[in-house]
Amino acid sequence: MRNVSASPTTASRASAAARLERLPFSGYHKLIFLIIALAFFFDSVDLGTMTFVLGSIKKEFGLSSAQAGLVASASFFGMTLGAAAAGLLADRFGRRPVFQWSMVLWGVASYLCSTAHDVNSLIVYRILLGFGMGMEFPIAQALLSEFVPSAQRGRMVALMDGFWPLGFITAGIVAYFVLPALGWRTVFALLAIPAVFVLVVRRIVPESPRWLEHRGRLADADRVVSEVEARVMRSVGLSSLPAPALIASPAVSHRRGALREIWSRAYRRRTVMVWLLWFFALLGFYGLTSWLGALLQQAGFAVTKSVLYTVLISLGGIPGFLCAAWLVERWGRKPTCIASLVGGGVMAFAYGQTALHGASIALLIGTGLVMQFFLFAMWAALYTYTPELYGTGARATGSGFASAVGRVGSLIGPYVVGVVLPQFGQGGVFTLGALSFAVAAVAVWVLGIETKDVSLEALSSVEDGNGAVAGAGDKAWEKQVN
Repeated sequence: MRNVSASPTTASRASAAARLERLPFSGYHKLIFLIIALAFFFDSVDLGTMTFVLGSIKKEFGLSSAQAGLVASASFFGMTLGAAAAGLLADRFGRRPVFQWSMVLWGVASYLCSTAHDVNSLIVYRILLGFGMGMEFPIAQALLSEFVPSAQRGRMVALMDGFWPLGFITAGIVAYFVLPALGWRTVFALLAIPAVFVLVVRRIVPESPRWLEHRGRLADADRVVSEVEARVMRSVGLSSLPAPALIASPAVSHRRGALREIWSRAYRRRTVMVWLLWFFALLGFYGLTSWLGALLQQAGFAVTKSVLYTVLISLGGIPGFLCAAWLVERWGRKPTCIASLVGGGVMAFAYGQTALHGASIALLIGTGLVMQFFLFAMWAALYTYTPELYGTGARATGSGFASAVGRVGSLIGPYVVGVVLPQFGQGGVFTLGALSFAVAAVAVWVLGIETKDVSLEALSSVEDGNGAVAGAGDKAWEKQVN
């Protein structure tokens, strides 16, 4: 292959996507990944905290199970609104500013939660906190997927999602040491501090050149890509880069809105699939995890013990997302997603039966570990798969609305558990979660497409009513355009 320098004169003849795709994976890509993943991590700490403090909040305010479920669901209502708004805003105004403001919002709201004087004000602040978190999650996956080359895209997005179980575990560690001595208000106050991380994002993470080009800002896109090329070359010690390959036509800004585009012929089937996937997967996941600590307390364990056991169970998520990060590239997005959902459903049912029959703590933690292994693998596959289903002009909107629909499931899940628990016990709660995962798996199996090893531009150009991508990878697409 002919080598050329990365000068704008040569490289500007190719699209931003082509120039980004031909870059070797470098320390600069790892830096972008780390910054976005850390923002994702801080968000996850805030979200996971409710699992550990819900029992204490319930006790302080004298709440019923249904009322406690409403408190747990409040942030998911905010996330529903935030995810939907963020996608539209990011496709209209850019990924970077929406990403930054989401962190400011959830940081302020987390502090406000620590000042809540009654349950109603706490619910309002949790909704605001959820709005900020709902904005950040889909933008993080869209932004990262648009910077990383196709060969590493799935692995990097899956690894980013792995910061969620790390955040969940960190939330448990903070709660374990802070909650008994200083109470749940101090926990929320401490979690507001990482919002200053926005200063790092503002300084290092640029706007997505794919989005800039799609909006017709070609000079800005060329400038950002040239800066990325220069950083990559310094990182890997190269004086020149391979010539960009023709992987797709340059992005064109469509007149129709992004919300209409995700329901166009090219995306309609994918949108139905991913909305069903997010709704039922999140209904099951948050319906179970938001109550893990409180359910253990209800079974007779002290606050510190319930927090400790919940943290131990969550450790299963670390090998889970690492395994998924390998499988999405080795096996594919679709089969990894289905396998993780089915495995999570089976183990959720098994965990419920273990809790129902009063098994030993070792067996309870063991089944919980395996359950979390599959559930966090599910998250890794979910976040990898979703942004790849849409083109640049609709990627943030498609991801945002999928996340918003999922947050509706998140909103319903904890409340439904609060209603189901008195009637059917813990066994009924985990059976409900298992059925939710089964429905999500069927949706992916019947309606899903495979996106492994296909460039984002090729995926966005395919119209296939049978749900299969025309062309198994970039080589097939290159043959089409050539």
